[in-house]
Amino acid sequence: MTTQPRPVAPAIVEQQAALLARLPFSDDQDFEDANRGLVAPIDDPVVDEDGKVLWDNATYSFLDGDAPDSVNPSLWRQSKLAAIGGLFEVVEGIYQVRGMDLSNTSFVEGDTGVIVIDTLLSAETGAAALALYRKHRGDRPVKAVIYTHSHADHFGGVRGFVTQDDVDTGAVKIFAPEGFIEEAVSENVYAGTAMNRRAAYMYGAALARGPQGQVGAGLGQTISIGTVSLIAPTDIVTTTGHEETVDGVRMVFQMAPGTEAPAEMLIYLPGFKALCAAEDATHNLHNLLTLRGAVVRDPHAWARYLTETIDLFGGDADVVFASHHWPTWGTERVVGFLSTQRDLYAYLHDQTLRMLNKGLVGPEIAEEIVLPPALENAWNARGYYGSVSHNVTAIYQRYLGWFDGNPAHLWEYPPVERATRYVEFMGGADTVVDKARAAFDAGDYRWVAEVVNHVVFAQPDHAAARELLADTFEQLGYGSENGTWRDFYLSGATELRDGSFGTPTETTAPDVIGQLSPSMLFDAIAIQVDGPRAWEENLTVDVVLSDADERYRLRLANGVLTYSPRPQKGDADAVLRTTRRALPTLASGGLSPDGLADAGMELTGDASVLARLAAVLDPGDKNFAIVTPD
Repeated sequence: MTTQPRPVAPAIVEQQAALLARLPFSDDQDFEDANRGLVAPIDDPVVDEDGKVLWDNATYSFLDGDAPDSVNPSLWRQSKLAAIGGLFEVVEGIYQVRGMDLSNTSFVEGDTGVIVIDTLLSAETGAAALALYRKHRGDRPVKAVIYTHSHADHFGGVRGFVTQDDVDTGAVKIFAPEGFIEEAVSENVYAGTAMNRRAAYMYGAALARGPQGQVGAGLGQTISIGTVSLIAPTDIVTTTGHEETVDGVRMVFQMAPGTEAPAEMLIYLPGFKALCAAEDATHNLHNLLTLRGAVVRDPHAWARYLTETIDLFGGDADVVFASHHWPTWGTERVVGFLSTQRDLYAYLHDQTLRMLNKGLVGPEIAEEIVLPPALENAWNARGYYGSVSHNVTAIYQRYLGWFDGNPAHLWEYPPVERATRYVEFMGGADTVVDKARAAFDAGDYRWVAEVVNHVVFAQPDHAAARELLADTFEQLGYGSENGTWRDFYLSGATELRDGSFGTPTETTAPDVIGQLSPSMLFDAIAIQVDGPRAWEENLTVDVVLSDADERYRLRLANGVLTYSPRPQKGDADAVLRTTRRALPTLASGGLSPDGLADAGMELTGDASVLARLAAVLDPGDKNFAIVTPD
């Protein structure tokens, strides 16, 4: 039985009131823009063949009127905007479906068909978006798909728009930036299990919707829980200024690698005077290090590319639209919007570097840094998705790493050992909880979270500690302006009270795994090797790809799986013959004799070799604990 949410504490009510008085809530230009051009609302939820609801924007219908005390009023405003869904006309010939997933999908009409820019996360929501578009704009064939960047919510819905046959026959082109496949696949496979589990916290997809639950993730409402798909690009864009014309639509590309994604590009459509900013300019401060986990992004490059965008297209564009949120119209407003976004990332970067060179460490910089008034009061610069706090610490990490230079932090105990010692030093679990309860009553929730977390990790079954920590996370969630912080806090409270909700959406889908190159596949297997279990194993396997004239020698020794494409001396213990297309089967249980047979693979030599390799693999735990030690 789900535990009922607790009331909002007075300290949070006071905080919400102070923010309401400080920010320019009378400015409603965003609401005008978010509603502009509505062609049709979203009619129905998206369901799968078994009737399971994969997406229902109507669950956010409670976002009406003034913010309740349980939601930060700034986040409430952003969530109301992000929940405005339907088919919208950006300009004549360009349409967007918004509110059908975390991201948007855009349709650019050509002479006879349509070009799709980004495809949402799930094939089911993608198909629903296409159906909504066609219902009101006609049954135009898809002539091309553009992946603006390598995150799953921009390619995962592709099979809702086109089929592999459409692409194989040349009827549909798929454009993507250089490095797309490598980045899209590696991010979702190498650390995919951990990222997906943490994404369950970040997006709150499993949380109840409502004023005391999930209200939105800032960048969009949440992620759909359908089927993630991927069709490989046919055309790779490598240089800024590269042009393509498809179905009469002229497109000019700007490369922006290492910004919001490792592989990313923007698109200018001269015939429409419209700029697609991908995810490099949206109506919030974005992440430099997403809370689900990723490589730290480069704010200096991000700002530099936005300067280039302004220089290239700012004087011509009449509208800028993106893969999230709503468009901005008017050349002057477009340049202002892009400039604010540019200045935001540049300011965070430069001020963090200035302060770290004075000896401040990440948390100190995060506590001290203050945005200039023009950015502080710009709605599109507010920290609904990324936050100033965690972005600043990410910049510190990017330049100086995890270690802050204090030798006391060089060799700390792991969480359980540290917690056990802290609790003992502080007088025992009951004493800590009693003191923390007083701090909770005083509204010092950050301190309560820190000290009671030690009790939970030292004594996971301490009921009073779990209850107090859950209550604390809940209040921190109520007060968070950042949608993903709110989701993290409320997810932590939920799991402390009711147990794990697991991983609602998994991006390690068959389509993604199917794009693994041989080297990426072998790397994906290597990171699953349980080193200690494999210490005494010593084996070699040659993998022969008959359709690619490639041969790899795999070697397991010293607990490490290595590989080489160069000719090797001597015979391997076993030889596996297969095709490049079938090879990714090995990543999904294909090491078993049945798996090999089903994939048409032939194994000669020592038949026990692959079974021995499979026996030392540890695929990870998609339900691992986050707010408790186990």
